[in-house]
This record gives sequence, C-alpha cells and structure tokens, in this order.
Amino acid sequence: MDRAAAAGGRLAGYAAISDIPDRGGDIVRRGAFGAGAGAGIPLLWQHGADRPVGRLLRAEEDRRGLRILAQFAAGSRGAAEAAALVRGGALTGLSFGYRTRKARRDRVRGLRELLSVELVEVSLVTFPMQPLARVVGLFEEEERENA
Repeated sequence: MDRAAAAGGRLAGYAAISDIPDRGGDIVRRGAFGAGAGAGIPLLWQHGADRPVGRLLRAEEDRRGLRILAQFAAGSRGAAEAAALVRGGALTGLSFGYRTRKARRDRVRGLRELLSVELVEVSLVTFPMQPLARVVGLFEEEERENA
C-alpha cells in the first residue's frame, strides 16, 4: 500500500482554473464557487461515485482558481493506487463535479460561462477538461507537519 494513502496523506492542487476556457467550451468565472466551496466534499477516482479515495479538507477560490487540499482515505486500496500514480507522475489531473446555479452563453465565443456553481465532488483524472487543473503537491502527514 502506498505510504501517503496508508498514512492518510494529503494532496494539494487546483480543481478549477478561473477565466480560461476548458476543452468542453465552459469557462469558470472567478467567484463562481462563492464562499461555500468548503470541506468534507468527496475526492473521487475518475468521477466514479463508487470510487471515493478521500475527502477535501479545504476548497477555496483564489486569483488562479479553486485551490484544494484533500486527504486520502487511510487504509483504502483505491487511495493507495491513486497516491502511487500521482507520486509516479502518471496521474496529475484534477476535475470537479458541480450543479449549475447560474450560467450564461457567450454566443460570440461559443462558450458557456459558469457564474455560480455548487461543488459536489473533486476527482483525480487522467485527462482533465481544464488542462491547467492539476495536482501541485503530494505529501505524507509527517512531511506536512514539519514543513
């Protein structure tokens, strides 16, 4: 079992990038997540509701996008596999599942602007819709505490 997952290790990254169109023609506008992005939201494997690998400890918008801190589920084989792939550089994408609260069409550019969304889940993915949504750090508990 991967050490990071076995110890309840953590990962940090960006699940969404603000104001840059994704491959599907959506653009998440700054402020779309509001103040209530929050903690406790599941961290999934490839958007599989039946494949949770952890949970978010924090999800906050900053100037770049939706910054997350997640904890792997200690003792989970799925979490161990995900952590090993992230550590090896084979799995670096992040994505998010959401419910649209408010959106509008930019008919000139052919985009859908997401103005307000409810965050439902964040997933580790192989191919993120937003190519810039990535894991930026993976660490074990003791490394984080000493940092």
